[in-house]
Amino acid sequence: MNLRRMAFAAWALLAALQIAWHGLLLPPTRMPVAIALGFSLLPLALPLLAIRHPQRALFWAGLVSLLYFSHGVMEAWSAPAERALALAEIVLSVLLIAALGITARRGHRRTDV
Repeated sequence: MNLRRMAFAAWALLAALQIAWHGLLLPPTRMPVAIALGFSLLPLALPLLAIRHPQRALFWAGLVSLLYFSHGVMEAWSAPAERALALAEIVLSVLLIAALGITARRGHRRTDV
């Protein structure tokens, strides 16, 4: 699988995980589900503003995924009931960042030659 496609897939799966987590599996009790989904999906939607330039959109998605990595670590540590979902969030964030890093490193090597 192409690393760019893997990064796009991780980005999309991270958004799908947020919908499943906050909308279906463990909806919040202190706020409406729509607000929770808005807060959890808005950062992932921001890179769509640069979708005409896929590499730039993926760069911003990678930066945003750092927030989700931090959120996943925090939830895995503090909420045992949500640990599996939090670990999935961590894995998808790391996959996205790793795919982008490898892609950038390969591109950098090609320009050095």
